[in-house]
Amino acid sequence: MKKTELNLTSAEFQSIFEKREVPTFKTYLAGKWVSGSDPEGLKVVSPIDLSVIAKAPKLSLQEVKDAIEVNFEKGRWDIRNMPGEKRLKVYHRVADLIEKTREDFVEVLMLNNGKIRAAANGEVDAAIERLIRADLDAKKIYGDFVPGDWSSESLETEAIVTREPLGLVLAIVPFNYPLFDTVNKIVYSTVIGNAVMVKPPSSTPLPLIMLARLFEIAGLPPTSLSIITLPGSEMDEIVKDKRFQVISLTGSTETGEHVIKVGGIRQYLMELGGGDPVIVLKDATFPLTPQRIVTGITSYTGQRCDSVKLIFAEEEIYDKLKHDIIEEMKKVKVGDPREEGINAGPIIDKKTAEEWENAIQDAIKKGGKQLVGGKRVGATYIEPALIEVDKEKLKDLYLFNKEVFASVALLVKVKDANEAIQLANSRRYGLDASIFGNDINRIRELIRKLEVGAVYVNDAPKHGIGYFPFGGRKDSGVGREGIGYTIEYVTAMKTIVYNYKGRNVWKYM
Repeated sequence: MKKTELNLTSAEFQSIFEKREVPTFKTYLAGKWVSGSDPEGLKVVSPIDLSVIAKAPKLSLQEVKDAIEVNFEKGRWDIRNMPGEKRLKVYHRVADLIEKTREDFVEVLMLNNGKIRAAANGEVDAAIERLIRADLDAKKIYGDFVPGDWSSESLETEAIVTREPLGLVLAIVPFNYPLFDTVNKIVYSTVIGNAVMVKPPSSTPLPLIMLARLFEIAGLPPTSLSIITLPGSEMDEIVKDKRFQVISLTGSTETGEHVIKVGGIRQYLMELGGGDPVIVLKDATFPLTPQRIVTGITSYTGQRCDSVKLIFAEEEIYDKLKHDIIEEMKKVKVGDPREEGINAGPIIDKKTAEEWENAIQDAIKKGGKQLVGGKRVGATYIEPALIEVDKEKLKDLYLFNKEVFASVALLVKVKDANEAIQLANSRRYGLDASIFGNDINRIRELIRKLEVGAVYVNDAPKHGIGYFPFGGRKDSGVGREGIGYTIEYVTAMKTIVYNYKGRNVWKYM
């Protein structure tokens, strides 16, 4: 395995880190680049070989509070007072700058996230497209006219209902898509005129810091953005701050519950735990069905909220589906994501790999059968697993009751799709689901019964850039993310009533 060393070459980033033993980064706080008061900083570790590839600042609570003051008192007005068409131009400039510095972002996503090159490039592409498509968000910023003559008490009045920014958004970003998710949260927060403070994942903070530099170059008001590199364990004091009128979080259900308890009453937008079920009908198409399912299990080594974790198959096609999924999963090659031919890199850390390993052992102890994979082949490397389990034992499994953020799926035979629906809906999560089949009437019936935020027909779940809105029900979240659909969660409606009584504007009968 070759040495894991981070080497950023773009001129745009040279001023935001120092070349020490490892690159040592500053972070962006309301227009200022700071190194943080803690000389040790935060170690950034590569899951490829667990080596330290960089350091990021570890901010103090006071440093963050000082930035909140600037973002709230000045930044929320600076971004609001910037004309919308100029904000769109900023996004387009950032898109161009990401393209220009693409190789540095790919480098970071490979070394820090363990993504294969194709996946890293895919995330860069998604970030660029999300910035360019901000014009579609802008088209959803509209209000209403309400005439007053439909009620006797409001005669000779009229109202307009507007949407306006709430002020300051706290965005909490997960490790798995640090570049795209940050772009997404910044765009839908600022397009309407909110300032935003972004809390990066401690394990993968570098894409966020690099992105802040590009927004600075592109002309976003400097007081309207901060990247607060503070460990999650120290965030409660920040989450409590009522100057944040919106908290946008992508993460686990447990983290979401904690943030709501600490944060109290305000606007929340949360995409939380998932791990999606698939229902395969007896008239499903082959080889499309097993191929799409395996992609859903193994993409980014299962480290996706929309990763496939449960497969329910009707009796008539169960054996064929099982055989074909096993054969497809055998094609997955695990290893160093920098090497050609590898399509599954490492898990983000040892703790997650251990949870995956323990969850598989739990399933086997409770009667599950390991059909393929399921072996840990290094500290952070795993073979994607398929576990066969009887439907009667399914609800006892850790893998059924908890989202395990790694490649593993349970395969269950059901007598019919109604039984599959009942089992799928009994989970605490309700993010997405997939249905594979061809009887459109049957599929439409199942869509109606599934308690999830999105249903994918003849494809594995994939949120992409959010062109189609996504978000969960039950313990999978609050609200919806999606181009044009998130505006309502980061804005407030304001009703303005005009009184014209006695001014002869209207002459009613």
